[in-house]
Amino acid sequence: MFAIRSQYTDSINFFGEITPHELADAHGTPLYVYNENILRQRCRDLKALSSYEGFVVNYSVKANSNPALLKIIRDEGLTVDAMSPGELAMDTLAGYEPEDILYISNNNTPAEMLEAITHGCLVSVDSLCQLDMYGTLNRGGRVMVRINPGIGEGHNAKVITAGANTKFGIGADRLDDILAILNKHELVLSGLNQHIGSLFMKPDGFLDAAGILLQIAENLPPDVFRQLEILDFGGGFGIPYHKYDHEERLDMAALGRGLDATIRSWAAKTGYRGRFLVEPGRYVVAECGILLGRVTSVKSNAHTHYAGTDIGFNVLQRPVMYDSFHDIEIYRQKGDSEKPMMQTVVGNICESGDILAKNRLLPKIEAGDLIGVLDAGAYGFSMASNYNQRFLPAEVLISADGSARLIRRRQTARDLEECLKGI
Repeated sequence: MFAIRSQYTDSINFFGEITPHELADAHGTPLYVYNENILRQRCRDLKALSSYEGFVVNYSVKANSNPALLKIIRDEGLTVDAMSPGELAMDTLAGYEPEDILYISNNNTPAEMLEAITHGCLVSVDSLCQLDMYGTLNRGGRVMVRINPGIGEGHNAKVITAGANTKFGIGADRLDDILAILNKHELVLSGLNQHIGSLFMKPDGFLDAAGILLQIAENLPPDVFRQLEILDFGGGFGIPYHKYDHEERLDMAALGRGLDATIRSWAAKTGYRGRFLVEPGRYVVAECGILLGRVTSVKSNAHTHYAGTDIGFNVLQRPVMYDSFHDIEIYRQKGDSEKPMMQTVVGNICESGDILAKNRLLPKIEAGDLIGVLDAGAYGFSMASNYNQRFLPAEVLISADGSARLIRRRQTARDLEECLKGI
């Protein structure tokens, strides 16, 4: 491989014993590639936040639900959540038992909620209406309630999940209503959870919100407080997407010091003996994934130079949906790197907004090059679609020993046809 722009992946030996070109030749493009060693390290980063006996890292499966990755995450000692029957199925396929799956419900149908109850999962509800529905379905059962702490944080308005302008959670001012519904259905309040948003890079907001949740728990009636088993602070831990600009990482040591001190002092003060959870998704899997694609054409329209690829927004939605930044690497089998120039990297979807990277200063991209989209392990494949009837990509895992194995085959026309049989 002739390295046009690959300093980052070279420095961490991301591709192990195989090259991007060998992977593309063997499995086609677009192709999601994951690195086991990086995944395991991120799990360990999170577990190191606190040595408190009741501290648990609960992986948010919506970020990436491939069972091969979930098995590694389970092996590292993380529990998981589920937000749909499909995610529940993936958790189960990966070997998770019901007691290690937290069902984070949002506007579920009665059938969906009943499936989680029947499976034996602890269910979290995030509205008074859903709490009442849960009580009707599972009178006398255990339940969690999602609180909106009034603090939201994130890189885009679409990922802020607490505060005044979000659909999530029940306001702390509705505590009396929560208690009334619990009493109506003889429910046990087993836990409280919250989530302030996604991709924060400073620990302060998260720690402030954790303090609010603990205060709410402390204000519960004593008989209700004594039944609490779980206090879940949520996730949203950010990762540095601007790798080539040497963006600073979230200071996990500072976050850990603050979080560990908070939960230890509060538990000592209140006598709480349950578990404290954090609920990260992105931090676990984002950096272990790279999306490979092939450059199919280059051209200039007016003053813009375009590099056209087979990575449409059906494969990676984040840049279109959230205006998200992903660094780009360029792999070429032969040739020299030319002087950097401003280029816009686009996909193969019939939409003007199908832009992967806009006005980037990169070495000149040529037709036939491979590109690597960095930090694509979170909200990549899990948000992919069949728009334009494009097939879903394959997924490959670079194992700890540097070898590569297929963990999801590429979708085919027959897969699409199967859904239409008998119609």
